[in-house]
Parts: sequence; structure tokens; C-alpha cells
Amino acid sequence: MKFEDIDIIAYSAGPGLPLPLIITADFAIELAKKYKKSLIPVNHCCGHLEIGKLMTNAKDPIFVYLSGGNTQIIAFVEGRYRIFGETEDIPIGNCFDVIAREMNLPMPGGPEIEKLAKNGKYVKLPYVVKGMDVSYSGIQTAAINLLKRGVPKEDIAYSLQETCFAMLVEVTERALAHTGKSEVLLVGGVAANKRLQEMMKKMCEERGAKMFVVPKEYSCDNGVMIAWVGLLAYKSGWKSSFKDKIFQKWRIDEVEITWIK
Repeated sequence: MKFEDIDIIAYSAGPGLPLPLIITADFAIELAKKYKKSLIPVNHCCGHLEIGKLMTNAKDPIFVYLSGGNTQIIAFVEGRYRIFGETEDIPIGNCFDVIAREMNLPMPGGPEIEKLAKNGKYVKLPYVVKGMDVSYSGIQTAAINLLKRGVPKEDIAYSLQETCFAMLVEVTERALAHTGKSEVLLVGGVAANKRLQEMMKKMCEERGAKMFVVPKEYSCDNGVMIAWVGLLAYKSGWKSSFKDKIFQKWRIDEVEITWIK
């Protein structure tokens, strides 16, 4: 493939850490200028949602977006992606990674926690749901304290999954009831967890809803999801509403969605 075959260059403009965003933006801008291509700054969160829809054929789902940097319940309502619930402190993926490090497990920690949990039993951890929002910082602290007291890693891993995922199932079910939608789509790196899928699927079956999971190879951050949203935005005539090359705190509910009618 040659640059003559490419029409647009898309890059992740936010949200995220400033340094990788700036380096990526500078590289994309340099290429766009050199080869005279249209440049599309993409919202990273939109990438996860849209690649999930593309790869599963979900039409209008409640998105459960779970990763090392995000924990949000999202749905398209009245022309925008709206956040119906989110973490009040740390994301679930970050919570799992920190606890995994305390257990001296390799990174990423989520899959390692999932393996350990298969041989564990329940010990009490805080269950924190506030309306449609969740909180994981207290669970993280409690789990680390249990570890220091000698509670088996397997029991902590099992309880961590059961508690954290139950919280997500509760707020997702509430979002389904509120919006009247009939689909749930799991996106982001944590979506690959089989126990989460099992719990969410059971809830969906009881509500008569369909559950979809983004394929594992597209669940973590990837270039395809940014390219796909860039193409959708370009074809729909979307224009960036911010002046800077990156927007570090660019929330998904601030994005004008021109490609969904």
C-alpha cells in the first residue's frame, strides 16, 4: 500500500496521558502535511464503541466500556453518546492491575486475576454503587489489606471479580431499564473476562436483551478502531470543535456524533 492510496489520517486526540497523545498527534500532523491528506482527530472512547458495533453487528446497545483507564456505562440518546454511569475514582482495569502487582503477578493483571479466581472462595469486600456510579478505590484498599493479613490470593481474586462485576451488572441493568434498549455490548480490555461475560449474559437473558462482546483482538487499544472512527467522521462531514491538536480530558459526551442518524 502506498500513501497515494490513503485519503485520510486519523489519530487519537484524547482522552489520555498528554505525552503519548502529543507524540502521536505530531506524527499524524507531519504525515498529513507531507502527503497533503485530510486529518481527523478521533475521540479514543468512540473508537472502542464503534469498533465494538462494527465487529458484533450490535445496532443500538448499552455500552459497558471497561479498561485500565475507563469504566463507563454509555448509550446513544438524543444525538450523542451519553454517560449513564461511571467510576467515581479509579477504573476497574487499574484496580485489578494494582492488586495484581501487590500479588507479584505479571502485567496486565486482569487475566492473571481471572486465572486465580477459578480456585477461590468468597471473602467480604465493599460493594459500592451510588445511583448509576461505582467506586473501586475502597475495594482496592480492602483487597490489599486482606492480602497483607494472609488471605489466599485465590480468595481475593475470586471475591474481587464477583463484587466488581456484580456492581457493573447492577448499573447496566438499570441503564437498560431507563433507556428501553435491548442490547448490551462489552468493550475495552476488561470485556475479555469470561466471568464478567457470564454474569452480564445472565442478566440480559432475564431481561430479554441480547449481549455482545467485542472480539478479543479489538478489545484493547488498537489502530483499527481509530481509523474506523476517522472514516465515519470524515464521510459524515464531522469537524473538530477544539483548536488544540490534543484534548486530554475529551469526554465522549462532548463529541458531536454526525455519523449516526
